[in-house]
Amino acid sequence: MRLHVVSDVHLRLDALATAADGADALICLGDLLLFVDYADHSQGIFADLFGPENATAYVALRTAGDFEAARALSTGLWAERGGDRAPHIEQAVRDQYAAIFEAMPEPAYLTYGNVDLPGLWADYLRPGHQVLDGQTADIDGLTFGFVGGGLRTRYRTPNEISDEEYAAKVEAVGQVDVLCAHIPPELPELTYDVAARRLERGSAATLAAIRRTQPRLMLFGHVHQPLVARARVGRTECVNVGHFRGSGQPFVLQW
Repeated sequence: MRLHVVSDVHLRLDALATAADGADALICLGDLLLFVDYADHSQGIFADLFGPENATAYVALRTAGDFEAARALSTGLWAERGGDRAPHIEQAVRDQYAAIFEAMPEPAYLTYGNVDLPGLWADYLRPGHQVLDGQTADIDGLTFGFVGGGLRTRYRTPNEISDEEYAAKVEAVGQVDVLCAHIPPELPELTYDVAARRLERGSAATLAAIRRTQPRLMLFGHVHQPLVARARVGRTECVNVGHFRGSGQPFVLQW
């Protein structure tokens, strides 16, 4: 059995279309949308709406940690467009999801990332796409558990939930062979992004579950340039499957 695993797709359509080539199935750990591209400010929903120059200013403020000023910039730009952002954002998201799910291979097991809008996925899923969140799937005799979304941060991305809600999903998954999530367990070496020079949020509930149940593997994404890509917790190997938008390469899992 051979699975390919991706995370942080962020509209990388060309590589997504071939991500399952040679595999029996694809696992996708979320963050399909591209709101802002920190490497190329001409890409993403913000740049499409307001232009690359405003996207550059927005990225600079967020990179500097001045989130109030970044929100003020965004509010001002929306005011110039009449202030009603919801229909514009939804249409832009729908356009991206239509392209993403058209490119998404089948069969695929998917869970949500912190920048995804789960309520819209059902409109674009195809028959071979199975979405799991706080649920398990049997794949060739191994039990895979899936926990989607992210935890609340100052970035206020769309699919951030409370620690309690996240922990409940981890608990619902229970004992598995492979635990799959968008965000990592709460270990500094796995949550530190060396390019952004900051700690991203990891899950204490996930770390506790790993220590308690010792799955063979824990797979995740979210941290684009981690200090380390792998760490062991007891017998469990925790693996960052990589920033798919940047690399275009899936993580290969074979048994």
